[in-house]
Amino acid sequence: MIISRTPHRISFFGGGTDYPSWYLEHGGKVLGVAVDKYCYITCRELPPFFTHKHRIAYSKVETVSHIDEVQHPSVKETMKYLKVQQGVEIHHDGDIPARSGMGSSSAFTVGLLKTLFALDGKIITKEELYKTAIYIEQNLIKENVGSQDQVWAACGGLNTIDFLQNGEIIVEPIIMKEDMLNSFESKFMLFFTGLSRQAHEIAGEQIKNTQNNKHQLMMMRKLVDEAHKVLTSGKDDFVDFGRLLNETWLLKRKLSSKITSKEIDDIYETALRHGAVGGKLLGAGGGGFVLFYVEHEHQENVKKALHHYLHVPFRFDFSGSEIIVYKPAYHENNGRKP
Repeated sequence: MIISRTPHRISFFGGGTDYPSWYLEHGGKVLGVAVDKYCYITCRELPPFFTHKHRIAYSKVETVSHIDEVQHPSVKETMKYLKVQQGVEIHHDGDIPARSGMGSSSAFTVGLLKTLFALDGKIITKEELYKTAIYIEQNLIKENVGSQDQVWAACGGLNTIDFLQNGEIIVEPIIMKEDMLNSFESKFMLFFTGLSRQAHEIAGEQIKNTQNNKHQLMMMRKLVDEAHKVLTSGKDDFVDFGRLLNETWLLKRKLSSKITSKEIDDIYETALRHGAVGGKLLGAGGGGFVLFYVEHEHQENVKKALHHYLHVPFRFDFSGSEIIVYKPAYHENNGRKP
């Protein structure tokens, strides 16, 4: 039995510049953090007593005899890519709903890769992990996804990520004193809108609009460096970070007609009226989670004003995807599986 735990993420700045269609031509950069909301993947070799060879349990349960029969895109393509031979049972549990803007699909792929490598008695580096997940999602599943979610799922941490025109990805941790980091972390409030959306469709429109969005994407990329300066100034004052979040949200909402809605705009304006400095909708848009920067003295007011929506406290995660249970199968002839 193997169990992996993989964090979801909050993208603060630069989202949209992490799509290959953009950064392979212009370069891209993002700033964000992994958080303590996790995707758990449980996996074991399936005993040979069943009529099926594989069992996959997520929001539905699949029992199949061949990998080609698997309907879950990530499970199917990951198992094919790794050439899984033995029968397996895979079970998914998540702390947050799918399609909610916090990188759940990439956390699943990263966690599944980590787990299947461990099941085979192998270790995969963080860099290999996110590169493989990006390849599976973009080239095999052919999803309209960027390249940042996989990095935070694999690495964890508060980082900037550079996407170079040659395809190289550079992860740089943001170094802050512990008291400063704790102070910064405490300034955020996360709310679940309850609105589900198809990120694939929204991202698809955004990708088609890339050339028309060139100015906005350039400005969003520039805000990454400005936000980085706020965090590394050595001052325990991050209000400018909140103001920059407001700027990036105003730019982001112009990237696609499907990013925002009247309800999302009402949520945002209500939070600002009650003391939030700035914020943004997470992920591709259309629903899911909305994040606000709020100084401590206004947080209770914002919470009361948005009492119809679920407030979700969180902490930063610095571990990335990890194996939390490792009980490999016992084989009679060879002891534990090598």
